[in-house]
Amino acid sequence: MMDANAIRKKFFEFFEENGHKIVASAPIVNKNDPTLLFTNAGMNQFKDYFLGNQEPPSKRIADTQKCLRVSGKHNDLEEVGLDSYHHTMFEMLGNWSFGDYFKMEAIAWAWELLTEEFGLSKDRLYATVFEGDKGDGLDADHEAANHWKNHLPEDRILFFDKKDNFWEMGDTGPCGPCSEIHIDLRSDKERKEINGVDLVNKDHPLVVEIWNLVFIQFNRKSNGSLEELPEKHVDTGMGFERLCMAVQGKLSNYDTDLFGPFIDLLEELTGLKYTGSYRIEDKKDTAFRVLVDHLRAVSFAIADGQLPSNTGAGYVIRRILRRAVRYYFSFMDRKEPLLHLMVPLLSDRFGAVFPEIAEQKKFISKIINEEEKGFLRTLEGGLKKIEQLGLTHDQVLDGRIAFELYDTYGFPIDLTTLISQEKGWSVDIDGFNVALEEQKARSRADAHRESGDWEVLRESDDVQFVGYDQINLEKAHIIKQRKTRVKGREVYHLVLDKTPFYAESGGQVGDQGVLKAGDESILVLDTQKENDLIIHIVNKLPADPTTDIRARVDEVKRRLTENNHSATHLVHAALRKVLGDHVQQRGSLVNHKYLRFDFSHFEKMTDDQIKEVERVVNEKIRENIQRGEARNVPMEKARESGAMMLFGEKYGDFVRMITFDPDFSVELCGGCHVDATGNIGLFKIKSESGIAAGIRRIEALTSIEAEDYVNGQLEELQEIRHLLKSPQNVVTQVSELIESQKTLEKELSQLKSQQIQGLKEKLIDQTKEVNDIKLVTAIVDDIDMPGLKSLAISIEQSVGTCAVLFGVRQGEKAGMMLYISRDLTDRFNAGTIIRQISKYIQGGGGGQPFYATAGGKNVAGLDEAIREFENIISS
Repeated sequence: MMDANAIRKKFFEFFEENGHKIVASAPIVNKNDPTLLFTNAGMNQFKDYFLGNQEPPSKRIADTQKCLRVSGKHNDLEEVGLDSYHHTMFEMLGNWSFGDYFKMEAIAWAWELLTEEFGLSKDRLYATVFEGDKGDGLDADHEAANHWKNHLPEDRILFFDKKDNFWEMGDTGPCGPCSEIHIDLRSDKERKEINGVDLVNKDHPLVVEIWNLVFIQFNRKSNGSLEELPEKHVDTGMGFERLCMAVQGKLSNYDTDLFGPFIDLLEELTGLKYTGSYRIEDKKDTAFRVLVDHLRAVSFAIADGQLPSNTGAGYVIRRILRRAVRYYFSFMDRKEPLLHLMVPLLSDRFGAVFPEIAEQKKFISKIINEEEKGFLRTLEGGLKKIEQLGLTHDQVLDGRIAFELYDTYGFPIDLTTLISQEKGWSVDIDGFNVALEEQKARSRADAHRESGDWEVLRESDDVQFVGYDQINLEKAHIIKQRKTRVKGREVYHLVLDKTPFYAESGGQVGDQGVLKAGDESILVLDTQKENDLIIHIVNKLPADPTTDIRARVDEVKRRLTENNHSATHLVHAALRKVLGDHVQQRGSLVNHKYLRFDFSHFEKMTDDQIKEVERVVNEKIRENIQRGEARNVPMEKARESGAMMLFGEKYGDFVRMITFDPDFSVELCGGCHVDATGNIGLFKIKSESGIAAGIRRIEALTSIEAEDYVNGQLEELQEIRHLLKSPQNVVTQVSELIESQKTLEKELSQLKSQQIQGLKEKLIDQTKEVNDIKLVTAIVDDIDMPGLKSLAISIEQSVGTCAVLFGVRQGEKAGMMLYISRDLTDRFNAGTIIRQISKYIQGGGGGQPFYATAGGKNVAGLDEAIREFENIISS
């Protein structure tokens, strides 16, 4: 049996023999495309070739691409693990033609590779082709169908509509008909009973698509119409996991050697047995599949620089990781981190093809371990939250609380429902769905963007960036322009044939400035990249877009930004010198005001280490080291030179190398830098903090901002000296003031205790008895909740079983504290009661069955709240 590595190798060798250049996978995290968080198809890294923004390195290319899909048809995250063939992260094998071969060759090679090289049975294969679309004025793709007749009988060439057999990049852009190859993996007996023709595109787990051949021949305009492309392209994608299933004769992707070793390891780690069941009730087997799938998605994303976080792409990775934790916590009865223990095996199995996994396996494992520990604590918090709801048997758990459990604590609705059923509650599913849909609507609104068609004004093969050498350009031309709409606001985009404006990338913000069109001034608000196209975001379009353009970058902001960018290189080198070679850059932000540098390190830096990093950087600034810059360096030569390369970056065959002393700092970088380090002037670290497990962040200032910061600190110190009326011994005097404050606070606390003791005696004398329950109620002034809780417990110790309600006047605000002896909580729930009576103070509250608090703004309602409480106890 051919193993997965041999299958992948065979694919590469076949297309290399047929004149294709084999290229590396792009990072799974998509950094230069505003429309995508993650690479979700093999074509993503080649978008610019299809759009005509760049020339491909070869007319024929093949690769395997790391892809991540967690939304859309068949790819809902909550469904992964339930069937045999859908995944979050997967490999997409592909071959590409950019204006070279077309349908005949693509179909012939696909057939040859599958049937002759991989040995798949010809009578199990089907091809689908586009049936045409009247709305688009397109005929059926008879050209593709005729080519398939050379390989397949006509009854296994099937026509499908636009939904299945017409591929589009997005709402606009290159598109075209596609031809899918499906395979029937059912037993001979099943195939005789039901013809495979009737199961193609019917979501049957054993009649599946394995290869999609896309023929890009049209461009979709913003008005919905299609126009023919001057060059025809081929874009194919074959799911590697499904291919392995077919070649290895398995009935599930999870039974192949891509996943089998990980399932074996999980059995060893958990002591559980995987049976391969896909029944809904067999949650344990689902958990096995979820873990071996999600391990890959999370690990590859971290390796490519995307750490789990609460926003954007990081939030998606955190959701995937937490889903894995949820499954082993709930269905494997595992209460300690598990996923991170599988990273070494992932490195062994995938490190040869994706070296970033092997090179960072310790770092990946550490990040996952810390995330797991944090979420296990969160899960425990969610369980406590449920316990504190105080619902009784047959009550309904509010849908918005169920959504809070999902959104904040990571509880899926089925887990909340399961726990609720165990307690005899029902769940307001409709309310949950309303809250979920509201969140989705907010996300859609935040992300909504409408782009008009580019208005092409002149043809140009490439956009030339000249900003390394000049920030003013006397003559450029607009090659295209468009209007876009973002969150209801009109924005204008211009593309020049050459520009000094740096487009945001590599952590450096985009340039601002002015474009001059004759006497007209156009403000450049920002400069961004869309794939590799440099886009000037401007406040208006020129009256005459054909006129010569003069470009003026804001020089002050650019120079200050250069200071900060070069400082990040010095900081990186200094950190490695002070902390060790394990330090790797994990992110940065560079603008004209400050710099932010994220790096791998697993403990807080000491004050001495921070001082030493500052000292090293400022020493290099004073040395006034001249910048060394080498452009168009072959990648291999740069690697041999020992240049620092950042994980998650996509480097081309030729790179730019920035050096500040060959023995100190050599990095690959496309950003803007000072001519000499002396330009930076001064470097000062403002803060050092942790932002994620194993990731620290430095925020620092340079040049004018650093001077202003230091001067501000000195002025503040001078003001403190003035207030203390002492120019010397400031630290000693402040220390004495702090000790004096502690003494006064202690004395104040003793006075409050005496006050509360006096109040206690008075309240005990006023105790009421209702239905054999002792009630203590009172309205007090400016006593905090912890103090009132202590008072209630003290009263209980004196009078025995009781219920105590305090109303609190806190200036114009009202508060309440309710304490119920634990042996009464089978009849009364403090959390439920406090929510019921808090309406009288125009507020809200909650808590545990024996202790709850509330706050509001209506002090006058405290008396009514106390009366209602007494009615509840007496009823």
